[in-house]
Amino acid sequence: MNPAATFDEAAIATLVDHFYEKVRRDPQIGPVFNAAVHDWDEHKQLLTSFWASVALRTGSYRGNPMAAHRPHPIRAEHFDRWLALWSETCDEELDEVHAGRMLEYAQRIGRSLKYGLGLHPQAQPFGVPIVSVAKP
Repeated sequence: MNPAATFDEAAIATLVDHFYEKVRRDPQIGPVFNAAVHDWDEHKQLLTSFWASVALRTGSYRGNPMAAHRPHPIRAEHFDRWLALWSETCDEELDEVHAGRMLEYAQRIGRSLKYGLGLHPQAQPFGVPIVSVAKP
């Protein structure tokens, strides 16, 4: 990407579009997404709104990512592949500063989802921490 290019909702829309085209074709995560997404144009608009809310603080996203992911057969390695494709696409579409920022956001969001879905190695069952009481 041109380093002087503007980072705005249009840039995010392009990023999301190119990313999900890769996702749709990916042998590892494509089947999970293709089974879950029935209208790709609508999904990309929703995710553009999500990422614009995260990166630009637009406040345009209305949804619950945890609830959206919970019913699907997602495994921990799916997040790793998702993140690898996201990183690759950010590097292709954005300047270094914005690519790095978008990757940091994605890493945090991915960790949060993994914890919430009980897929992180340190996650407790059902996402509920177990509290131990120290004995005197």
